[in-house]
Amino acid sequence: QLYSVFETESKTMIKAILTGHSKGLGLGIARALLQQGHAVLGIARSQNTELQQQYNEDFQQISLDLAQPGALEQLESSPQLLKFIANATQLLLINNAGLVSPIGPLSAQATVDISRSVQLNVAVPLALSALLARKIQGTQQLRILHVSSGAAQSAYPGWSVYCATKAALDMHARAVQQDQLPNVAICSLAPGVIDTAMQTQIRETDESLFPNKQRFIQLKDSNSLSDPDETGKRLLHYLLSPNFGKLAVDDLRAH
Repeated sequence: QLYSVFETESKTMIKAILTGHSKGLGLGIARALLQQGHAVLGIARSQNTELQQQYNEDFQQISLDLAQPGALEQLESSPQLLKFIANATQLLLINNAGLVSPIGPLSAQATVDISRSVQLNVAVPLALSALLARKIQGTQQLRILHVSSGAAQSAYPGWSVYCATKAALDMHARAVQQDQLPNVAICSLAPGVIDTAMQTQIRETDESLFPNKQRFIQLKDSNSLSDPDETGKRLLHYLLSPNFGKLAVDDLRAH
């Protein structure tokens, strides 16, 4: 009886807001959270009906294209979001949604594609982080995890927008850590190369736009890509560890 009471309490204690939860790494993270009994609010363009059926009590979804102008204003006034965070003892924000496009040199980059990537990869994580930092009250704790990339540290031809946006997340985490907010911990974490639709998109890109394409084909052919579900479990373990936030920028492959 005591165990079941504790279990119920721990369910309401940790809650997670996760962007891009419907597929790929985001789906792996969502599964890991729900399997551990943590409530999840997923925000993505499309919903995941399978997860909804399996974890109906603990799982909520908001259908929203975060790359669109006005998406952040919609979230800020969302009663569903405000209600979800109200009774969390520890709130997790996992900024996972991202775009690798536009791929190619400057002359091949469309303005609309640049705007969408900067909105989704940078504006959304920064604004969501600030929104939740303003909303937490009393003893509520906030842990922010930006899903970064090795591309934040290394430049690749054809990836100027992707590299720049991921580098922005790393620098944001470093600066927020300097703020020393008592109830906020943050880390920009590179998860490694994962077998997702983004990798498929990279492998299908014309080599004239992305000269490093062959390297990513070799990673796939040699089974060197990480499984999204396994990576989701490892990422959650990192996020819930007592040391989370000591390093503002880190790489999951180092653990």
